[in-house]
Amino acid sequence: MQLLVKIYALMPAELYLLRHGQTRFNAERRLQGQCNSPLTALGERQAYAMGVTLKQHIRDIRQWQVVSSPLGRALQTAERVCAGLGISSEHIRTDARIQEVGLGQWEQRHIDEILASQPQLQQQPDWYLKAPQGEEFAAIRLRLNHWLAELHANDRLIVISHGLTGMILRALLLQLPYEEIWQLERPQDAFYYYRHGDLEK
Repeated sequence: MQLLVKIYALMPAELYLLRHGQTRFNAERRLQGQCNSPLTALGERQAYAMGVTLKQHIRDIRQWQVVSSPLGRALQTAERVCAGLGISSEHIRTDARIQEVGLGQWEQRHIDEILASQPQLQQQPDWYLKAPQGEEFAAIRLRLNHWLAELHANDRLIVISHGLTGMILRALLLQLPYEEIWQLERPQDAFYYYRHGDLEK
């Protein structure tokens, strides 16, 4: 199965792609999906540190926009990133299309509990998408492609999203096959830089 993104006439000039910092559910190994849990103290430090590091890479922050998922943990991260950048959180705008994958009946459940009850999932790298009443891959791809289609060549965006959504977004930008999505990393203390078809960590 090939995962292809259309070659849009106007593609983003530059993107920094971030995942939210560690949350309470992350620390407890519980799935979040589109429900929420707050950042831990470590998560707040991770978010602030990413902002400080970004400030060293960005020449003129006035040329950049901060775009966040509307979910609480992403917004909390965006606020700490802005603090690290030395700008007001008033710069943050939200877009629901970059929110986390909906995990249906598995949201808030412990990962170990799910895998223990269905051991066959451990052989499926994309097991997250098997959640009862969860969001289907086609729907995730569609909303992300819609978001990408609206970006312009002169856009410079700092994007705060999530683990699974961030993996799929990076795969779309790089036009990776479906199977390669699930081999990508999901760091909470690092970011990716995208420009003209190239992606760097």
